[in-house]
Amino acid sequence: MCGITGVFAFNLLGKFNMIHVTAATIALEKRGPDAHDVYTDEFVGLGHRRLSIIDTSAVANQPMWDAQKRYCIVFNGEIFNYQELRKDLQAQGVRFVSSSDTEVLLNLFIREKENCLSKLNGFFAFCVYDKQEQTFFVARDRYGIKPLLYLFDEDKFLFSSEMKSMLRYGIDKELDYTSLQTYLHLNYIPAPNTIFTHVKKLLPGHYLKVGRKKLESGQFYSIAKRMSASALTYTEAKAQLKNLLNDSVQRRLVADVPVGAFLSGGVDSSVITALAVKHKPDLHTFSIGFRDDKFFDETTYANAVAKHLKTNHTVFSLTHQDLLDHVEAVLNYTDEPFADSSALNVYILSKETRKHATVALSGDGADELLGGYNKHAAFNRIINKGWKENLIGSLAPVWKKLPQSRDGKVGNLARQLNRFATGMKLSSRERYWQWAGFTTGGQASLLNETSQQKSNQQEFGSRKENYLRHISTPETMREILLTDMQLVLPGDMLTKVDSMSMANSLEVRVPFLDYRVVDFVFSLPDDYKINRSMRKRILQDAFREELPAKLYNRPKKGFEVPMLNWLRKELKVMIDDLLSEKMISEQGIFNYAEIQKLKAQLNSSDPQDVHARIWALLVFQSWYKRYLLR
Repeated sequence: MCGITGVFAFNLLGKFNMIHVTAATIALEKRGPDAHDVYTDEFVGLGHRRLSIIDTSAVANQPMWDAQKRYCIVFNGEIFNYQELRKDLQAQGVRFVSSSDTEVLLNLFIREKENCLSKLNGFFAFCVYDKQEQTFFVARDRYGIKPLLYLFDEDKFLFSSEMKSMLRYGIDKELDYTSLQTYLHLNYIPAPNTIFTHVKKLLPGHYLKVGRKKLESGQFYSIAKRMSASALTYTEAKAQLKNLLNDSVQRRLVADVPVGAFLSGGVDSSVITALAVKHKPDLHTFSIGFRDDKFFDETTYANAVAKHLKTNHTVFSLTHQDLLDHVEAVLNYTDEPFADSSALNVYILSKETRKHATVALSGDGADELLGGYNKHAAFNRIINKGWKENLIGSLAPVWKKLPQSRDGKVGNLARQLNRFATGMKLSSRERYWQWAGFTTGGQASLLNETSQQKSNQQEFGSRKENYLRHISTPETMREILLTDMQLVLPGDMLTKVDSMSMANSLEVRVPFLDYRVVDFVFSLPDDYKINRSMRKRILQDAFREELPAKLYNRPKKGFEVPMLNWLRKELKVMIDDLLSEKMISEQGIFNYAEIQKLKAQLNSSDPQDVHARIWALLVFQSWYKRYLLR
């Protein structure tokens, strides 16, 4: 795992960016504390920060050149089938000077160009510079596990792993108000857009070919284009899923540094752990617990799994104060507005895990792939609705009147019933849009009149339609999961895990996102994945005999924090500062009257989702002060 950056200047004006390559590389220090280097020539600069995982020797450092000194690569990621690819290349006469996957990737690209991408099993963002042809080739992995930002104009092409690195080039910081409005609903900004108008995210499964004042994009992978219908029985499918996951985990245990696993106590991380201990009996597993709030604490289940599988288990037991003490660190590392509050938990878990391991396996991706969220159960009820669902919908006025909150069983149930009843009345796409968000709507009203005009509602609608393009009327579960894989997974979950783990120089590997696993799961019937009584059905059934019985038939809890209580107490000082009338007025982006309403609702007996809306505003304001006021 590493950090990469680079510049391709098209003219003398573009060459001014060359002086910033070193600073842009230094900005990625957390991603690669073990080694760093920069290459520059007349019009090209490439920077790399290295977190040494495979072949930790200096010969595997980057930027890396081929033997003829024509091609140069900077690479962030891991290729898990590199040993097989290496043997194939050796059979073709290629001689290697290191045992790294980087050298394998470089030589594979030299021979097959963009066709090499379909052969890669792993996660990656990389750039290959062809010095002879004066071109860049830039690519991002199938599901967006690794980030890649870029800027292209008539003078230059820039790219980096992180926005803070991009900003070192002195780029135009013009806000994208349409992205801001999207952020206020989703809590993140989906690719290809960013918070800045001129900076883009490379879409997962895509590549760019860059020449002088020329940019060509292409797509090498799409779940939608690979979906097929499997004829396997349920029993056969269970066996196949186990085999694929086992191979995926085994490949992701390969490293020349210590490897552990996150173990939350949920089915996903427990399955990964159960498979990992078969190949690594001394596996070290890690969990965090919440000493002050049993509603969010799942260490009982994590401990049961660790005991059952005989792992070397460590629990990081946290108080509310421990969590609060890390809020500033998380906000400091957030270089684009991102308001999923569970990032705080991932940050702390990564920080503590890094003291024991350099690599950690994670269960991320299973919920989006197999239908593990509350919203998936709700969609399944809509798709197969009967008298119970109709009754819940008819009682919408009742649910609306009940006090609603995420922080507590009763309030959370009322919140879920209200969201379900409200969603029943919407179209398929609008239902998804509402349930994909952390809030119930009204984001545009938070912007003042000028900002609303800048947001461009036509553009907002166009982007929204693109995000939801796979959903038909009536919707199918496959369409919902496909949209999650292309929107929620890269935009929220993978962004969170990558940024918070990299903030602590920890590499996180996600076995559920081996492309063979994903392609297989999308070939299965919907009812193999979710039915009225069980989410992630095939996964749970496939591993039932290998996991403790207490892991099953328990309520799913998110990786959440008690944000409502914090905003009312410990974080009130942040609200008073960042959402003050003075700052809002001077800033000229938000509607202070609407913010006052949110503040009043926060302290009412019926807060609903106000904590999510206020937290999103606080994250944006903190980011704004750090990156736009300096």
